[in-house]
Amino acid sequence: MDVDGLIVVDKPAGMTSHDVVARVRRLAKTRRVGHGGTLDPMATGVLIIGVNRATRLLTYVIGSEKSYRATVRLGQSTVTDDAEGDVTATRPVGGVTEEAIRNGLARQVGEIDQVPSAVSAIKINGQRAYKRVRDGEDVEIPARRITVHRLDVLAIRTAQEHVDVDIDVTCSSGTYIRAIARDLGATLDTGGHLTALRRTAVGGMTLDAASTLEQLEERAPDVIGLPMAEAARRAFPQRTATEEETRVLRHGGPLSPAGIDGPYAVFDADGAVLAIVSERGGRARAEIVLAPA
Repeated sequence: MDVDGLIVVDKPAGMTSHDVVARVRRLAKTRRVGHGGTLDPMATGVLIIGVNRATRLLTYVIGSEKSYRATVRLGQSTVTDDAEGDVTATRPVGGVTEEAIRNGLARQVGEIDQVPSAVSAIKINGQRAYKRVRDGEDVEIPARRITVHRLDVLAIRTAQEHVDVDIDVTCSSGTYIRAIARDLGATLDTGGHLTALRRTAVGGMTLDAASTLEQLEERAPDVIGLPMAEAARRAFPQRTATEEETRVLRHGGPLSPAGIDGPYAVFDADGAVLAIVSERGGRARAEIVLAPA
């Protein structure tokens, strides 16, 4: 019998998010597998994988706020804004002070307009930006409004030719940590790029709940970490339906509003998740129905 749920994977470096999906498809013995929130091959950490019906939750996972630990290297710029790209410029860092670094990062906290990295998966005129760059084009990507909720400096390490800055960031979906590194380097006139990136949380799902691919191999085919109901409880506010409301929701009908900011998950009296609901027009209407009719 197919099992539905989310898997919190601790993605290793060197793999794409699609590589992880392919591995989980093999382990879970199902084609219905997807991921929520791409991680670059260099990055490690929390990657949320949906299996079977739980793939329908991934659209909400992608929009969740995310947390990262990262290392910014000042003194070098790269074509990708991270360590995977060729170095495009090297500049001295001798005059860079800790105060200037902290002030430069503070300018990137709050609601800001951020230009994504040119080598990204964003589509420009129907084609991925990274493909245009690799084909030799100069790519200009418009700025996007994002929110950096928190940006803490953990350590500053100075070497002869560069300065490494360890940071801890919580931000909205769509934020590029590579762009934070690039923009700090531009502010300080040193150039900057990312040398390490580890995602520590997606919404309420953290590294504490994550499994490595090796651990999933050992558990296969029982690889589900968060069954549907538990996944919904982690990801959404909650409401419990009456018996009559349960019957209505199972058939896609609306409920009376409960005054909960949506989307939120509705459960039956036994704790099974019925639907993801939003309130509009004076009714609570299902965005997706998860329980069979």
